[in-house]
Amino acid sequence: MSIQTNVMTRVAIIASAVLATGCASITGSSDQTISVEARESTRQVSGALCELDNDKGKWFVSAPGSTRIARSNEDLIVTCKKDGLKPGIMTVESSTKGSMAGNILFGGIIGVIIDHNSGAAYEYPTLIQVLMGQSGGMRVPRQTDQTTTGTATDWR
Repeated sequence: MSIQTNVMTRVAIIASAVLATGCASITGSSDQTISVEARESTRQVSGALCELDNDKGKWFVSAPGSTRIARSNEDLIVTCKKDGLKPGIMTVESSTKGSMAGNILFGGIIGVIIDHNSGAAYEYPTLIQVLMGQSGGMRVPRQTDQTTTGTATDWR
């Protein structure tokens, strides 16, 4: 076997291994369903038009309602508007999913890069409550279960 054939065989084996590790994400899908509620004090506001925006795109939902968005390591900005009320704006922090540790172990650097670039490594709270007339921030709480409902903090 010539040196050139031996090198080509090794390159083919390495390329196959790289492609095989990048075929699926260990940490999950690159999108997630988000539910949005608009609130004024203690009451729920129906019919507010909410815009969800991150570096992967822009989505719209009528609150209360749900929509699928693309995951990202960037914050999600949620702006809700309704006639007769001041707009509400919520900055929602992206959080690295706990399953990324498994991806590092089993998917290697290629799996980490793929999941980072696709957004599959990150998550937002599954329920976002926007207070009309206020601006605030929200983060995914540190929990051991899979339920991720965020908590709002005032960032004024």
